[in-house]
Amino acid sequence: MRHTEFWARLERAVGRGYYEVWADQFVMSELGGRTAREALDAGVSPKQVWAAVWSALELPATER
Repeated sequence: MRHTEFWARLERAVGRGYYEVWADQFVMSELGGRTAREALDAGVSPKQVWAAVWSALELPATER
């Protein structure tokens, strides 16, 4: 998964006006107590970050 795909999926999941705020503020234990943006900036793969986001948002299996 590329970063652009990650951001597009997150935008679809939480909404255009909110996805960047969510990525900057929602801390996930699956990412070592980091936000999605912090994890991406630290070099965690977008696929791994998406898996944590998918779990945190309890998205349907089709979004995995």
